[in-house]
Amino acid sequence: MKVTVKFVGSLRTLTDKSKVTIDFAKAVPLKEIFKMLCDNFPKLEQILGEQKLSEAKSSMLILVNEKEISVLNGLETAIKDGDAITLVPVLHGG
Repeated sequence: MKVTVKFVGSLRTLTDKSKVTIDFAKAVPLKEIFKMLCDNFPKLEQILGEQKLSEAKSSMLILVNEKEISVLNGLETAIKDGDAITLVPVLHGG
């Protein structure tokens, strides 16, 4: 199975990629894809690591097949063959 992950904004700088394809054996929850990403791109650990996942939801727009994960099943959203994940960092300011 394959899934495409697209990086936008500062995430492109951290990964030096605009998108990657991840291979996996069976449908997995989104948080498992994040673990795979952190294994391949250690700099993402500071954003997508297990300790940071709850913060990631507020500092990043996470889309699966163009739907925000809050309308799906959050970090437990099942990722299947052919899915597209887009990660968009959100800037906060005042």
